[in-house]
Amino acid sequence: MARTGFVAVALASCLALHALADEMIADGIAAQVGNDIVLVSEVMQRVAPLEAKLREANAPPVEIAKLRAAGLERLIESRLIDQIVVRGELYATDDEIDAAIEGIAAENGLTREQLEQSVAAQGLTLEQYRGEIKEGIEHQKVIRSVVASKVEVQEYEVRSLYTERFADQPAGGEMVHMRQILVTFDNVAGGDEAAACARVQQARERISRGEAFEKAAAEISEVEPARGGDIGWLHSDSLASWMSEVVGGMKDGEMSAVIKLPFGCSLLKLVERRSYEPVSYEDVQTQLQLEVYQQHLEKEFRAWMEQLRGQTFIERKGHFADAAMLGSKSGFVDEDDAEEGSRF
Repeated sequence: MARTGFVAVALASCLALHALADEMIADGIAAQVGNDIVLVSEVMQRVAPLEAKLREANAPPVEIAKLRAAGLERLIESRLIDQIVVRGELYATDDEIDAAIEGIAAENGLTREQLEQSVAAQGLTLEQYRGEIKEGIEHQKVIRSVVASKVEVQEYEVRSLYTERFADQPAGGEMVHMRQILVTFDNVAGGDEAAACARVQQARERISRGEAFEKAAAEISEVEPARGGDIGWLHSDSLASWMSEVVGGMKDGEMSAVIKLPFGCSLLKLVERRSYEPVSYEDVQTQLQLEVYQQHLEKEFRAWMEQLRGQTFIERKGHFADAAMLGSKSGFVDEDDAEEGSRF
């Protein structure tokens, strides 16, 4: 192992052991960012839901330490943006906060009162919730004024992405929405082919008597049981030859006979069929433009944030002190956490 790799692993283990030694129950300063500080309690509160999931999954201590370190890095970035808000006086007004809350309620089909009840159910006071909305609006203003102004999307980039995504799409044809029940011979005791097919035949008889195909599929199918055997929309050209032969003569809602295959027995249901319409550039142009824009915005944000970090005194304290030596390449800052700035 290269020396740098060894050092990174050693430091990660060291951080994990120190971070979990006392579970960080006592509050203190996690980091100083310019004249601001980040408290340990803020880090713990931020990562609490994900940490609970990691613990349920019996994640090793080093993974929990990485999560906490990533949470701190997000808070450091938040402090850096807050400082820009103050210097530029890019504050959110009460009217902007109210409008944002009304918009969130409308998007979720809730009244203002229902949204406030939902917030309370999550353990937040209305004041805390308004504070979070305020911070989001202010950060969005910073991103738009400092970063977004540098982003340009060229037509050739959008067309290139379209070609990458849709160059191989069929020119026409038909789409079919299918459900399938499949029992393979290997999953029947002794590899008994007759028993596998009998199981599928019994399911077919139950469905013929009125039981939902989805219920039978959920019980015995080895294909998408959680989705009731739903294998989605498929282009006719992509169907296996045996499936294409069966589906070709079926009507919407019709169920096939039991089909014996070299590896098992199957039952198909044709939910619906429709003509395939190729996706034109105009159909997805706006969506692809937004995707390219977000990619550029993220790149500009990361470059700007690194510049901002370099211009600001940042010192991680106590259990977090080693995180700076590892950096994002060692896994302390995962990609989802690093994208926070582009989501404002």
